[in-house]
Amino acid sequence: MKNILSLIVMVLLTVVFCATAAAQGLSSTALINQAKEYDGKTVTYAGELIGEIMRRGEFAWVNISDGEHSIGVWINAALLKDINFTGNFKTRGDTVEVTGVFYRACPEHGGDLDIHAQGLRKLASGRMVGEKLNSDKLTLIIVLLVALPCIWILTLFKHK
Repeated sequence: MKNILSLIVMVLLTVVFCATAAAQGLSSTALINQAKEYDGKTVTYAGELIGEIMRRGEFAWVNISDGEHSIGVWINAALLKDINFTGNFKTRGDTVEVTGVFYRACPEHGGDLDIHAQGLRKLASGRMVGEKLNSDKLTLIIVLLVALPCIWILTLFKHK
């Protein structure tokens, strides 16, 4: 009886742990390293929307990065209506969570690793990123601008 009770508790803990892990979504590293396991299965993946939204008729390609890697997502363009920012050097992209079918080698898109999104949820809005002036680089530029004419004058004297 004690063994059966222990077995039931272990099974319940395993189910709770798996449900919690599934709710949190998968990392890009897990999807890439364990691509065979997730191939053809519905997954949840979250991260920053980066690059351009590449519209292809009713659908679009987007890239989502979780900070480790980025994964291409094929999505219905209508699901992107609430997206305001995509990440680049001047902006931080909207943080989104996408649920869809993961393909290790998508037959529809030339064998690429991708996710065919069935749903998208915006988790956080992106924003403009202010550029900071790097004082070390500014100092280096000034030193080089002073050194360049000096070197040019010295080469003129050397040739005469």
